[in-house]
Amino acid sequence: MTELLTRRKLLTTGLLAAAGASGMSVAAYLAKHYGLIPPDHGGIYGVGETLTYATQRVLTSRQSLVREFGRSEISKAFPVIGLPPENEIYQRYLAGGFAEWRLVVDGLVARPVSFSLEDLKRLPSSRQVTLHVCEQGWSAIAEWTGVSLSYFLNLVGAHSNAKYVVFFAYDKWDDGNPEWESIDMADALHPQTSLAYGMNGQDLPTPHGAPLRLRVPRQLGYKNVKYLYRISVVDTVKNLGKGLGGVNPEEGYSWFAGI
Repeated sequence: MTELLTRRKLLTTGLLAAAGASGMSVAAYLAKHYGLIPPDHGGIYGVGETLTYATQRVLTSRQSLVREFGRSEISKAFPVIGLPPENEIYQRYLAGGFAEWRLVVDGLVARPVSFSLEDLKRLPSSRQVTLHVCEQGWSAIAEWTGVSLSYFLNLVGAHSNAKYVVFFAYDKWDDGNPEWESIDMADALHPQTSLAYGMNGQDLPTPHGAPLRLRVPRQLGYKNVKYLYRISVVDTVKNLGKGLGGVNPEEGYSWFAGI
């Protein structure tokens, strides 16, 4: 990120100047030069996805924060999208209060390890009251308690050459199709990104992702993966699924969903 920061003005100017239809190829070239190509850069919308991602990364390269609210502003209702996983493994852990559940951490880390829910709760906790913005047009405010992802990645010794953090969630059904998403290291190391195990002062409710979910308040709701069981630190996502960075891009959503 050092080169990006030291040349921020040049890159910003170049990307914005190239935003017109005639300059899209120039914008794509600049983004590639600075390593700001999203996994879903191919296809008919590829150049637009690249321009959006690269421009946002440059303009927010100093880790700008989203607004945080007071507890009195917590929403009285918080909609739920989708049902909890019905597969056998998740249902067994749910029935046992997640006592046997483990979060596996692997990939480009110095200390591959697994954590129980109690292990996570013994780590230094972070709290935030932030807005959850759903791609379906609604939003809600909640208090989230968990572990800062940047602290967590430092704890397991994420390698300096890592580019993405991949989050695997329990399948909705026993159909063998993986549920997964990824974020880049800029969002992974952002101070407001966390692994949440609590919501509004209580354990994370099952419909909201128990026992653990990702909170990325700078991105739309579908990036905030629920029902986590594994985190992998990697330098590429090309070998996962269709290589687009997650199941949502495979279904037509943007990999980068910054707000």
